[in-house]
Amino acid sequence: MTFTTINGARLAWRVDGPADAPTVMLSNSLMSTMAMWEPQMPALTERYQVLRYDTRGHGESEVTPGPYSIEQLADDAAALIAHAGVGPVHFVGLSMGGMIAQQLGIRHPHAVRSLSLCDTASEMPPRAMWQARFETARAEGMAGMVEGTIQRWFVPSFPTRAPDVIAKVRAMILSIDVEGYIACGSAVRDMSQTHLLKQISTPTLILLGRDDPACTLAASEVLHREIAGAEIHVIDDAAHLSNLEHPEQFNRVLRDFVDRH
Repeated sequence: MTFTTINGARLAWRVDGPADAPTVMLSNSLMSTMAMWEPQMPALTERYQVLRYDTRGHGESEVTPGPYSIEQLADDAAALIAHAGVGPVHFVGLSMGGMIAQQLGIRHPHAVRSLSLCDTASEMPPRAMWQARFETARAEGMAGMVEGTIQRWFVPSFPTRAPDVIAKVRAMILSIDVEGYIACGSAVRDMSQTHLLKQISTPTLILLGRDDPACTLAASEVLHREIAGAEIHVIDDAAHLSNLEHPEQFNRVLRDFVDRH
């Protein structure tokens, strides 16, 4: 793990894989850390250098005063790419990470070779839902967020099928700082970037679970329609963390796309 101050926040990041290879950069979802990408690492490090980082406010990265914005988090990612000297990167983001990826394509197109937008959206209404979640987190801590989050993130059969994965996800959610969650959650809540998507010219993959209740198939179809030349792939029997539910299929689609670009 390496720690670097980027735009006023001490960010945690690490690099794995061959140093002379092109770089794939992975950006996590809200309430998760770079550990969420473990099932993707063998498939990616076989051919690529992989840069993972904890978003500002999450994991080992610093919790700076919020609220944050998606633009701010995208600027963090672009500055980290420049600091590490690995750009342009194949940027892969899931949920909040995919929202950051959209902004990278808009604000920092020189920093990205391709974009993979996984289980994400360009709008996240309604505000009232976020207010209720923030109130729960402040009153009960992240323990109050665990069960509802797991229900949204996975299809109903998955917890029984993969209790070891659920145990790791539960621990990951509990490790998140409440103020960091609210600061990043505010960025997701306030995001509105559908009208900007036509500015993205970077090759783009949209990859999602068909049963995702948080970032729906309809939301991904907006991305597919608005981003010129975007490809879309839907994983059946998967919800929001499709990279954990069906890692082999997720990895195969992702590797094929990155290899082609």
